[in-house]
Amino acid sequence: MPGRTAVGLDIGTSGVRAAELSYGRGGITLEKFGQVALPEGAVRDGEVIDRPIVVDALKALWKGSGFTNKHVGLGIANQRVVVRQVDLPWMRPEELKASLPLQVQDYLPMAVGESVIDFHVTEELNAPEGRQLRGLLVAAAREMIANNVEAVQAAGLFVDSVDLTSFAVLRSVGKVNSEVATEALLDVGARVSNLVIHSAGQPRFVRVLLSGGQDVTDAVAERLGVPSAFAEAVKRGGVDDLDPREADLLRSAVDLMTEVFVDEIRSSIDYYSASNPQFPVERIVVSGGGSLLEGLVERLGQATRRAVVAGDPISGLHIGRTGLDEQQLLTVNPLAAVPVGLALGVIS
Repeated sequence: MPGRTAVGLDIGTSGVRAAELSYGRGGITLEKFGQVALPEGAVRDGEVIDRPIVVDALKALWKGSGFTNKHVGLGIANQRVVVRQVDLPWMRPEELKASLPLQVQDYLPMAVGESVIDFHVTEELNAPEGRQLRGLLVAAAREMIANNVEAVQAAGLFVDSVDLTSFAVLRSVGKVNSEVATEALLDVGARVSNLVIHSAGQPRFVRVLLSGGQDVTDAVAERLGVPSAFAEAVKRGGVDDLDPREADLLRSAVDLMTEVFVDEIRSSIDYYSASNPQFPVERIVVSGGGSLLEGLVERLGQATRRAVVAGDPISGLHIGRTGLDEQQLLTVNPLAAVPVGLALGVIS
């Protein structure tokens, strides 16, 4: 394996996933990809709750997948992350970094001292009150980040960077040379989904949604009165083995939760569009395990009146000795957007 590698690590509600990339003159190669399932409750809305279970899963992931690098780029996305578009007075980068805590304290629902903050400049403005910087303010609870980092370190790994998973999705799925000027990227997880709208790779809007495929599973379990694991199997297997009444209950549960989720996405895009009419969303690109839910793509297209296509995070990569055959690569492709994007962030 090449010596220069980077690993992106995604700690999700349903499992831990990682991708190892190598990079050189010939381009970037996917060397390894692996995932290990987590029991319900080990990670809640993107935050580690049961550290011993997560640590054991990470150790199993590294042992079973053959990763050679123990240094990782870690992703975060949960209810304790805030992303907002704000305008600040123009200043040099070094001045902005030094004064950022004072500049943004009124925009945050948490104390600046308890947060890790960053500001991603998207454009410069000539406003009546003077030259300004428009950008995305990102703030995350310091305690939450420390908790997740410490779990990774307890597994014998080293965290080189912490990144917003929405930005990871942008790197892996967003196409800078796309035939559309502005597109929305939607990565659907089990409990947490990421929506990021960009123009030629420049992020303009980010929203972390606390909903995903597991919400559909929960609705099926409640309607049918069965355990969550069985509901997940029924959801994926369809209605063939159910009697007519159970089949109707399944369809209604899936339809209801899909409608609620799609409406949340539509509302988010409408909110963005009202504030950014000069950069209209032309299409939606979906990824993540939850994006495979039957009917989601069609409903999303109907509700938003935009083209909806599947993302392909590994299309621009060479494929190394991953140990995965062609069919397995197709299976993991929707799941790879976040870990691949995190690894790309380490490389850059």
